[in-house]
Amino acid sequence: MQESRARRLVEKLRARNVFAHLKLPSAGRSGYAVRVVLADGREALWGDDGSAALKAQVMRDGVLVGFVDSIPGSEDFTDEQAVEAIAAADYDRPIGRSEPPRVHRKVPPPPAPSLTQRFRGLRG
Repeated sequence: MQESRARRLVEKLRARNVFAHLKLPSAGRSGYAVRVVLADGREALWGDDGSAALKAQVMRDGVLVGFVDSIPGSEDFTDEQAVEAIAAADYDRPIGRSEPPRVHRKVPPPPAPSLTQRFRGLRG
């Protein structure tokens, strides 16, 4: 992402009360990014990968813990559309599953108590 666009997006996100910052290029990267700090200590990095499409990596303590997939058509988004997409993003989707999704099956009810158990308390 170009520096001027990243700065504009950060400014507009802050105007919407989104805790956003400009992330300078890191070693081996040529573009700037928008860093959004999330309430639970994670942060989302938008534009850090150098692609034209909007997508984010969600990090916690420098470890990838999730992502926001590339938004279709975002290569041509205006600043306002990009700000809306970043502000409305779902940051809670996991990056994958370590096991296949479970099929929800009905659990059978526990067996009914026997007649002996039912009438045990009736003896006087």
